[in-house]
Amino acid sequence: MRGKIRALHYSLRTEETYVHWIKRFILFHGKRHPRDMGEVEVGAFLSDLATAGRVAAGTQNLALAALLFLYRDVLDRDMSWFKDVVRAKRPQRLPTVLSRREVDLVLGMLDDSEAALVVRLLYGTGMRLMEGVRVRVGDIDFDRCQITVRQGKGGKDRVTMLPQVLVEPLQRRLAERRKLYELECAAKEVGVWLPDALERKYPNASTEWVWQYVFVARRPSRDPRSGVRRRHHLDETLVQRQVRLAARRAGLTKRVSPHTLRHSFATHLLEAGYDIRTVQELLGHSDVATTMIYTHVLNRGGKGVISPLDRL
Repeated sequence: MRGKIRALHYSLRTEETYVHWIKRFILFHGKRHPRDMGEVEVGAFLSDLATAGRVAAGTQNLALAALLFLYRDVLDRDMSWFKDVVRAKRPQRLPTVLSRREVDLVLGMLDDSEAALVVRLLYGTGMRLMEGVRVRVGDIDFDRCQITVRQGKGGKDRVTMLPQVLVEPLQRRLAERRKLYELECAAKEVGVWLPDALERKYPNASTEWVWQYVFVARRPSRDPRSGVRRRHHLDETLVQRQVRLAARRAGLTKRVSPHTLRHSFATHLLEAGYDIRTVQELLGHSDVATTMIYTHVLNRGGKGVISPLDRL
């Protein structure tokens, strides 16, 4: 399973998730080998997730995707029966969006840590959490005030803006990062993970300055796949913690996460009059229908209609 996933260049997160669900599927059926199971067993497992496990529709569909990958790509089985497996229907939910005042309150409660700078960057650029912590030195273009997002969701690259107010903080951060990089070079402990076959194609690229992560972990650690000791990017849980604490200090009653800042970024751009196609490109959505969700939260409650109670 892992070998096939890596051959297809799936992310480490996808690998861990798929392996997790395959293990649960096997254990659910008393450690039977998947080759001895089929449609009935898959249906029973998914039904149990929904009834006994009471998992969300997205979680059930993720388990289904892992099973589809197992039977189609690993076991090379005929998948004609898979079309009859009922997929859970995702409920239509509106994103949680902060007002400009609420965003200002949250950002005002941040400290001066590296994780806090990532939080500001998420709102200022619309990047996803993992896109933010994985920004590399060469992705930032100060002259053109833009950041290139590499291998975003779906493996796609895109370009987003670099907020002017973050230019100086990012330059200071890069100066600090450069000092650490030079110390690592002197100790011969420098190196970062490179996607796909870049490490073989450019053997020295992992030690070059432009490929280094801007936001890094406090100490080097071993790569979970190769076992090579490297300086990895900042732990995303530190950014999540910053957002939670800042929202709590600001006294907000909404559930706020790093992704809430992305939702707020998109909504505030549309409120400012930018066209939806531009926002779609900045967010990296393949289909404008995905971006359209933000039009439902643009106006005041009730789609801008004034309540009759307010007219009394």
